[in-house]
Parts: sequence; C-alpha cells; structure tokens
Amino acid sequence: MIGSLFIVAAPSGAGKTSLVNALVARHDDIRLSVSHTTRPPRDGEVDGRDYHFVSQASFAEMRDKGDFLESATVFDNSYGTSSVAVQEMLAQGLDVILEIDWQGAQQVRNNLPDATGIFILPPSKTTLEQRLRNRGQDNEEIIARRMRDAENEISHYVEFDYLIVNDDFTEALNSLTAIIMAKRHTLALQKQKQAGLISELLG
Repeated sequence: MIGSLFIVAAPSGAGKTSLVNALVARHDDIRLSVSHTTRPPRDGEVDGRDYHFVSQASFAEMRDKGDFLESATVFDNSYGTSSVAVQEMLAQGLDVILEIDWQGAQQVRNNLPDATGIFILPPSKTTLEQRLRNRGQDNEEIIARRMRDAENEISHYVEFDYLIVNDDFTEALNSLTAIIMAKRHTLALQKQKQAGLISELLG
C-alpha cells in the first residue's frame, strides 16, 4: 500500500513545527521527513532526529547527484529532502509530512503533483513577531529579517490546498488532523485499501 505525501509550510514563527510534532506524536503511521541542512545545530537538536546536519560540500554533492526531492536556501543555509527516504516511507504505507518552505513545495509538486499542500497562518503580524521573540533564538536583526520575509512567504498561500490559522493551538491541530484523515478516505486510496472487502460485498 502507498502512503500519502503532505507538505506543511508557513512563515517562521507561525507554529508549524509545534503542530507537526504534536500530530506525529499522536499517530504512529505518520512520519516527519528529516531534512538535510548546512546550518549548525541549535541547543537541544540531535543529528538524525531534528535534521541531518551536513557540510556545504556534502550538501552540494548530494544535490548535484539528484538525491534531493527538493532543496532550497533559507537565511543563508541550505535545506534538502532525501528522495529515497521519502519514497521508502511511502512504500511502507506511511503518511509522510514535509515541513518545508514555498520554494521546496513548488519543487515537490512539480515532481509529485498528488502531494497535498497545507499552509499555516499566524492570527496577526503582532502575534507572529511575539512568537519569534518568545522563542529566544534570534537577535533583533534576525527577527526583523524574518518579519520582512514572512510577507513574501505568506503571499504563496494560494499555491496550497488547505489553509489553517494557528490562533488556538488545539483547534489548529484538530484541523490539521482532519485534513490527514480526509485524505486517507478518498475514493482512490480506499479502493486500494478495501479491495478485498469491496470484492466480497459485490460478489
């Protein structure tokens, strides 16, 4: 059985990582694809769990070999999704989530048009800035840059299939879960999954 591929994108600080982590923690059959990146690990991050941390040279070699389903440069650091890793999880019948930006989303949908795109919005610019400050990870210059880039990121929301406003976390998580569950029950997937039952009922 083949799993489904989901793309979750949002401006930095909208809360997509917290939502995706909560979703994956609830469901054993949903996996978050672990990206490769050239940026250094932040405090508490673990190689292979949060990211595959690689050198710029190693990243460039993988990209040139065509190993990435998508790759992009964000805030001067490179990120990429291993095509083999994603295909292996999908082949196992697992649903796979790519937590990437709009650039990567475009590349994925060019290669895999059946992927489902979900965009996460903050409830306001004020809330977005406050969330960035509350993370305590960035200085004022980086926060200002992230706020400037957020508008460009948000302008691409029309390229996605679903839109979720992350105002109330529980409500947003329920919406994200509902999208995943609805996709699982599309006719195309259920015809494959329930082939034996349908044959019996029609026989």
